[in-house]
Amino acid sequence: MIPVIMAGGSGTRLWPLSRTAFPKQFLSLGYDQTMLQQTVARLDGLSDAAPMIITNENHRFLVAEQLRQMGRDGSILLEPVGRNTAPAIALAAFEAIRQQSEDAPVLLVLAADHVIQDTAAFQKAVRALEPAVREGKFGTLGIVPTEPATGYGYIKAGAESSGLFAVEQFVEKPDADTAQAYLDAECYYWNSGMFMIRADRYLEELKRFSPEMYAACEAAMADTQSDMDFIRVNKEAFEQCPDDSIDYAIMEPLTAEPLSTSEGEPQVVVAPLEAGWSDVGSWSALWDIADKCDNGNAVLHAGKREGETILKDTRNSLISTSDRLVSTLGVDDLVIVDTKDALLVAHRDKVQDVKKIVADIKAQGGTQHEIHREVYRPWGRYDSIDNGERYQVKRITVKPGAKLSVQMHHHRAEHWIVVSGTARVTNGENTILLTENESTYIPIGQVHCLENPGKVDLEMIEVQSGSYLGEDDIVRFEDKYGRA
Repeated sequence: MIPVIMAGGSGTRLWPLSRTAFPKQFLSLGYDQTMLQQTVARLDGLSDAAPMIITNENHRFLVAEQLRQMGRDGSILLEPVGRNTAPAIALAAFEAIRQQSEDAPVLLVLAADHVIQDTAAFQKAVRALEPAVREGKFGTLGIVPTEPATGYGYIKAGAESSGLFAVEQFVEKPDADTAQAYLDAECYYWNSGMFMIRADRYLEELKRFSPEMYAACEAAMADTQSDMDFIRVNKEAFEQCPDDSIDYAIMEPLTAEPLSTSEGEPQVVVAPLEAGWSDVGSWSALWDIADKCDNGNAVLHAGKREGETILKDTRNSLISTSDRLVSTLGVDDLVIVDTKDALLVAHRDKVQDVKKIVADIKAQGGTQHEIHREVYRPWGRYDSIDNGERYQVKRITVKPGAKLSVQMHHHRAEHWIVVSGTARVTNGENTILLTENESTYIPIGQVHCLENPGKVDLEMIEVQSGSYLGEDDIVRFEDKYGRA
C-alpha cells in the first residue's frame, strides 16, 4: 500500500501563521512535529512503502527538508499548476504503477494538514478498508460526526457488511437544520477527504467518467523528469487538464450509478472513523482540539523559542506567540496570533472571516498574506530584521554544506558580516574564507556566491543598500537547486 499525501495547498484560514509561501501543512501548531510530519509518522506500522507526496514548485524544498528532518525517504511529485485532487491522484496512480511494475498497487490518499489524535483507531479503519479495495472497490474514511457541522460535506451510509458500509450518496455542505437532521439520522458521516483506491481501478473509472482528464494526466506522466528529490511532469500537457475534485469526478458518479461491482455489492464503501479528527479549518477549530488550562485558554508557541504569555482574567481564548511577550487582561473568547510582521486579534466566533482580511491585504498591495518576515530557502533561511528607504538588513542562516546561487544584482550592493560559523565567499574573481566578526563588501553588479563549508550553521548579517531591494533583482548564473 502506497501512501499518497496531498501537500500542495496554500490555505489562508489560519492567517497570519499560515501564508501562501508557508501554509499550515508545514506548521507545527503547538505540536513537536509539523502537520506534514505527523501525517508521515502516522503511517508507521501501517505501510512499509515510502510515501508519495504531491506538492507544487514553491513548496518542494519545504517538503524535502521536513522529510530530511525525520530521516525519511519519499517520492515528491510536483504539480506544475493546481488542478484539484482528481488529477493529482491520477498522477500518483500512474507513478505508482510505474514504480511497482504491476497493475494494481493500492493507494492510501491523505491530506497533509489533518489532525488525528488516535493513530491506532486510524490505522484500524485503514486496515478494515484494504481487503475491499484490493477486490476493486473504492474506499473512504467517514468521520463519525460529533455536532451538526455545516462546514463539511457528508457521506450517507447504507447497508453494513464486515464493518464497512455501502456509500449511497456524497452530499454537499448542509445548512444548520439539514446538518441536525443528518446527525439525528445516525447514518451520515463527515467526508474526511481520505480515500483508499486501487491505482488501476482509479484510472479505469477516470478514463470512463473524464476522458479528457485521463488523457492530459497520461500525457503529463509520459514525459517526466527527475530533478534531485523531485519528479517533474510535463507542464504543457498538465495545463490542458480539467480542474475537478475526486468527489465530483469519480465518487459521486460511481455512487449515482445503478450498476455494482458484482451481485448487488456497492462500488464505494466507507469505514467509520472516531479518532479525534480535525481538518483544522479555522482558529476556532484549532482551539477545539488544543490542550487548555482550567480557564479554557490554549497557548501555542510558534517561534524558535517559546514566547512568554501573561494571561490575567482571560478565558476560553487561543493565544499563539512568536518570540515576544503577549499579555491579556479581562478578555474572553479571543483568538490572538502574534507573528514577527503581523498581529491578529479576533473573536472566536468571527475567525471564519479571516479570509476577508487576507483579501484586503491583497487589495492594498501588501505581502503579509504571501510570505513571513522569515523566509525559508533550500539552503537555509533569512529574516528581514529591518528595512527603510534604500536599505535592508537580513539575518541569514546557511545550513552546513549548502550553497547560495552564483548571482549578481543590478540595483543593490551588499555587506556581509559573519556572526558564527565559516563562510566561503566568491566575490568577483576572488574566493575567501570568513569566520566570526569578519566581513566583505559586494559592489553593485559584482558576481558573487556564498557557501557554508563547515559542520555547523553559518549565521551572518547582510546589509543591503541601493535604489531597489526586491527579491526579483537576482540574476542567477549557477544554482545547485535548479533555480538558475
